Amino acid sequence: MTAEKAQALVLRAIPFGETSAIVTLLTREQGKLRGLAKGAWRPKSSFDAALDLLSVCEVLVLRRAGGSLDLVTGAFLEQRFRVGRSQAAVAAGLYLAELLDAVTVDADPQPGLFDLARTTVGLLSQPRPGSNQSTPVAAGDPAGVAALLLHTELGVLRELGQQPALHRCAECGSLLAGPRIAFGLLAGGGLCPRCRRGQRLVVSVSAPAVGLLRQLATTPVVTPPPDAVALGEVRAVMNSLFNNLLGRRLKTSRWLQASLNPRPETRR
Repeated sequence: MTAEKAQALVLRAIPFGETSAIVTLLTREQGKLRGLAKGAWRPKSSFDAALDLLSVCEVLVLRRAGGSLDLVTGAFLEQRFRVGRSQAAVAAGLYLAELLDAVTVDADPQPGLFDLARTTVGLLSQPRPGSNQSTPVAAGDPAGVAALLLHTELGVLRELGQQPALHRCAECGSLLAGPRIAFGLLAGGGLCPRCRRGQRLVVSVSAPAVGLLRQLATTPVVTPPPDAVALGEVRAVMNSLFNNLLGRRLKTSRWLQASLNPRPETRR
């Protein structure tokens, strides 16, 4: 049997025995797969750091039928997840890994989703010392991390065919305007006053928050930096969208919220 080659993003790695690991990988060519990497954490292993969380690597995989774990026979590191001391970037990375695992199914290739995730991991990461890499978009700043993550989440929804309507009513297609806009979590986005009647799970969103959503749907960078109130409002909308889509709240979402909104230090 010949091993298949694929680009992969590591979503999870669980110890198995003393030196091996069971890994969950999002691959560009084969979709999500779960495999056994024998000796992955052995000293001087050929895997090196390729199977660390959110590393991007090229893997060699022997596919197994019948629901058995695939066998990961090799992994070669291409991009490492480095965040320095930024707690916000760490929390965003862990949340992203859990989100991608939750919204994907095994063996369903989604190259657009993989490319989006890889770009986000690169932007969250700090440049290596001595490299010519420019400072990433997020740069460890909580507001920058929050904007980048929201942009990615909107991209995830787009790749899943669940992108919310932000410019026109999700029901009748009329233009959305006004100081506050009804946002239907079940309807698929903004609703005009007429279509809002009788809808369930509807929240009222301010015009600045809707404007921020529209910006973040196309770019991870918002200049000038987004207003904290609007950013918090958009974060709440996104949490509700994914809670409704998945039927549960992601475990890392609480830590993410705390990391993106650090409490100011008390002056003495």
